[in-house]
Amino acid sequence: MGRFGLFPTQGRHGARRGRARPTPLFGLRSVAGQTFVWQLAVLLLLAAAATVALALKTTHDAQSDARDKALAVAAGFAHAPGLVQALQSPHPTGALEPLTLAAQQGSGVDFVDVLSKDGIRYTDPDPTLIGKRAQGDIARAAAGESFTEIFNGSPQNAVRALVPVKDAHGTVVGLVSTGVQTTDVAAMANRQQPLLIGAAVGALVLAAGGATLVGWRLRRQTHGLGPVEMTRMYEHHDAVLHAVREGVLILDAEQRLVLANDEAQHLLGLPPDAPGRPLHELGLDPGMAALLASGRTVTDEVHPAGDRLLAVNLRPTQVSSGPAGYVATFRDTTELLAVADRADEARERLNLLYDAGLRIGTTLDVLATAQELADVAVPRLADFVSVDLLEGLLSGEEPAAGPVTGAVLRRVANRSVIQGSPEAVVQVGEVDFYTDASPQARGLEAGRSELHQVRDPAIGAWLAQDPARSAVCRTYGIHSWMVVPVIARGTTLGVVDFLRSRRPEPFQADDLALAEELVARAAVCLDNARRFTREHAAALTLQHSLLPRRLPQQPAVEAAFRYLPADARLGVGGDWFDVIPLSGARVALVVGDVVGHGLQASATMGQLRSAVRTLADADLAPDELLTQLDDLVIRLAADTVTEDDPTGAEVGATCLYAVYDPVSGGCSLARAGHPAPAVAHPDGQASFLELPAGPPLGLGGLPFETVETVLPEGSLLALYTDGLVEGRQRAVDSGLEALRHALASPDGSLEALCDRILATVLPERPGDDAALLVARVRRLAPDRVATWDVPPDPAAVAGVRANAMRALSGWGLEEAGFATELVISELVTNAIRYGSPPIQLRLIFPEPPGETGDAPVRTLICEVSDGSNTAPHLRRARVFDEGGRGLLLVAQLTQRWGTRQTATGKIIWCEQTLLADT
Repeated sequence: MGRFGLFPTQGRHGARRGRARPTPLFGLRSVAGQTFVWQLAVLLLLAAAATVALALKTTHDAQSDARDKALAVAAGFAHAPGLVQALQSPHPTGALEPLTLAAQQGSGVDFVDVLSKDGIRYTDPDPTLIGKRAQGDIARAAAGESFTEIFNGSPQNAVRALVPVKDAHGTVVGLVSTGVQTTDVAAMANRQQPLLIGAAVGALVLAAGGATLVGWRLRRQTHGLGPVEMTRMYEHHDAVLHAVREGVLILDAEQRLVLANDEAQHLLGLPPDAPGRPLHELGLDPGMAALLASGRTVTDEVHPAGDRLLAVNLRPTQVSSGPAGYVATFRDTTELLAVADRADEARERLNLLYDAGLRIGTTLDVLATAQELADVAVPRLADFVSVDLLEGLLSGEEPAAGPVTGAVLRRVANRSVIQGSPEAVVQVGEVDFYTDASPQARGLEAGRSELHQVRDPAIGAWLAQDPARSAVCRTYGIHSWMVVPVIARGTTLGVVDFLRSRRPEPFQADDLALAEELVARAAVCLDNARRFTREHAAALTLQHSLLPRRLPQQPAVEAAFRYLPADARLGVGGDWFDVIPLSGARVALVVGDVVGHGLQASATMGQLRSAVRTLADADLAPDELLTQLDDLVIRLAADTVTEDDPTGAEVGATCLYAVYDPVSGGCSLARAGHPAPAVAHPDGQASFLELPAGPPLGLGGLPFETVETVLPEGSLLALYTDGLVEGRQRAVDSGLEALRHALASPDGSLEALCDRILATVLPERPGDDAALLVARVRRLAPDRVATWDVPPDPAAVAGVRANAMRALSGWGLEEAGFATELVISELVTNAIRYGSPPIQLRLIFPEPPGETGDAPVRTLICEVSDGSNTAPHLRRARVFDEGGRGLLLVAQLTQRWGTRQTATGKIIWCEQTLLADT
């Protein structure tokens, strides 16, 4: 090729020898030459157009500056101080001329005129125009509008601004007119003409240089190729375009098809003569046609095209100069989308399993757990789910390991996409029966899941034996069925049914695997709930066996009780109460609370209750009894220390112990960290006894204190645990105040009072067990108690016996006189011989405590007190012993006897049980 041209030169072996003629730089036959000529012509036109446009813009800018200046001067002058007073003065012209002249000289405008509202000039640079009406749109300004205009008229053409002058009330009182003559505006534009011409020449030079550079770069890129060579290159490009595996579609601005490669014709099903035809005649799917017609920018948007799913990209071909068409590319993503759908399904299954882990097993309740399983599966997996469990599972029984045959199933959960679960043949709580031909029976027996369609022969044969289920299948269009047995730790607990009716697609193997995973997770939760139910029932049974089932009959008090276990999730607690008959017709009232919940707390409670009854039989004072009980709790805690657990279990309790004497009406109380008792007097006044709190049991080393008080007959004594008055949402003071108000109205029976206290005082959601013991105290009538002082002389025994026999005769107990006479003789004689003064004999004959039955039992109590602290002991007398047979005789003649210490000595007492007809 020539050194300076684009065309080849003759070689040295050619016919003509000589100097080679270089190829012209921009030959018209080359693409570069043609492009250069075309660009140069276009650039000349553009330079001329730019020059004209720049001149017009300069003129426009000059006029705009004149408008802004005139309007600013007019607005400023219209708001000048004193302008309104000058307009309203008798001679406005004289007052305004100095002002307008100063404003015109200082602002650079050609004139500043002040007009009346009707357009009459008050001032003007030309004195001959003063008093004449100004031309133009005066009414617009008089209406209160400020504006600018190009004014052509007398006295000169100008860019004029009109601004109304308003008084303090907003009324237009005059007008201000300012302006710049158009000759001045033209002069401003003419002053910029050299600059415009210079800019145009510079732009033309730069444009020519740019065209030359573009032509040179095009020559280098095309290597001097002409149209033929460019056509060949296009053919090559076209071959590549039709060989790619991505559809390409080009549309022009009129939405006619310009180009479609072979892949686009194949994917879209275009006819062979599609190029040149409008878009709506190409036979595309409506959605695809609407997308291409919209012309919007789209990136990888999936649309159907026949049986294919295409990822579409759509872009305009010219963005800077306006859209002249669109280019669309298409990629077949049918298989990719199928894979993505499977991935989405897998993700949804994982989400379902994750939600199941969060929502199933939130409680240790079998029924709630089964319902949670059904709620999770509907509607994300099935349209209807039912859960049937073994009958014994609901009561916490231990089912047999392995498969199940012939067991009774009970429906525990139903859930449907339809409100009310109308597909359920068996309602929750009812027994469900399955024949041996049912998939449920096979699943329970074999421990395997089954997947069926309703049209399967096995399902058809079973439904033929169950008309109710067959009718439900027809009514609600049930078409697919999964049966999954509930198996946990090798034990079959029940069966779960999954049905589809609303969804058209049947269950698949993946659905069965997902259902098995859900049921497996729920089965563990159900088994845990079953075990908890069994342990909770065992703990409740133990606790109820340790608590009194009924209160003993005794004459001192009328008592009633209530016990409410806490939430089942917390386990049973260690609250207890007791009513213990004591000697001398007295009674002990006890209430306590062991720390913690569960079997350990119940067992500790039983030990403490037995200990309290044993210590009460020893007739210890309340503070002494609590001290002995404190030592017992410390020993119990020490017994829990092992090598594996060197700290041992936490053992602690609170307790309140009260002893009431119906003869004197006195009540002795002591407490160990327990809430103070409440007392309601017969007049309706209720309060809490001031009683030292004392430390809780188990701390050791701290004393307890007994408080003595006298309770009027008919008073109510309420003993309770903290679970009655404390709650998560309520302060203790509120609970105590509610209890006080409830006791202030003790009308009716004690049973009704207990119910009213629970209804008004017990927290809405108790967090602990609650025990309540209410006792109405009684007084023994004076004629039921006989007391004699005994002189320390053995000869006085006969007189004491005679007095006692007269008292028995007055009570109608003559037949008990012989045994009573012997007992009194032995006890009084022992007191005189071995005791010390003062000596006293007391007989108590309390009224029977209202027992049911034909022969109520009555009791005669005999007490002998003296000033000695020495307590007698029962022993077997030898043959030649002269003493030791007195207490043995007393033990044989009476049902109970014993000794109790007092502040001044001791009391030896015995009780005889008498029938009502004695």
